Amino acid sequence: MFKLTSLNLNGIRSATTKGLEKWLAAHQPDCICVQEVKAQELDVSGRFEQLAGLRGHFHFAQKKGYSGVGVYTRHEPSDVITGFRCEEFDAEGRYTELRFDTPQRKLSLISAYFPSGSSGPERQAAKYRFLAQFHPHLLALKGEREFILCGDVNIAHQQADLKNWRSNQKNSGFLPEERAWMTKLLDEAGLVDVYRRLQPDTTDTCYTWWSNRGQAYANNVGWRLDYHLATPALAALARSEHIYKDVKFSDHAPITIEYDLSL
Repeated sequence: MFKLTSLNLNGIRSATTKGLEKWLAAHQPDCICVQEVKAQELDVSGRFEQLAGLRGHFHFAQKKGYSGVGVYTRHEPSDVITGFRCEEFDAEGRYTELRFDTPQRKLSLISAYFPSGSSGPERQAAKYRFLAQFHPHLLALKGEREFILCGDVNIAHQQADLKNWRSNQKNSGFLPEERAWMTKLLDEAGLVDVYRRLQPDTTDTCYTWWSNRGQAYANNVGWRLDYHLATPALAALARSEHIYKDVKFSDHAPITIEYDLSL
């Protein structure tokens, strides 16, 4: 089985001080896609290029201490792509794609970090611009290769994907336009929400993010913001999933899905 994990770190330095490397050594994923690295190349060099035997490949933001994504893997990629040819958001370090191509197949693993719009109208507008640019990119990619995208999507798609859906209908992350974008991606573009393929009906156990305000974590007032989105052929190979709610490296929980796949 190929064990693929996704985790928003909320800072790689912070997450490693909380035991990330030890957990990876025990958990033994084949690959972990990370978001919000919040570091630059100089910060990573000599310390975070490898974690628990996994080699990292990164896309850093130009702004210090902001965004940034990476993919740590046991397997040597045939190519590494950083950015998705969108100047505004490539400057924010939101996309790393590792390709594992052979003469028989074209396959990619992607770590992506979607913008949050919760800080105000300006960032919500940026989030909509990102979604408008990213959809055709994924559509084109699906036309030429199989892929699994792991990441913090910053959208809860359905009512079952967050605790307080009624009171959040006007809040970023559960806006009708965001949810419609996700529906379009799944229904029209034909991508698969792999967790929901395996667990179509879960509610309280599906959350991957909890606000630091109040007692959200203690009361499990959460959101499902972290996804595996896959082309249908790869999604069909998913066999099991696990959300590690009790592991606290950041305000997000790691989510692992095992695929009947060999790189």
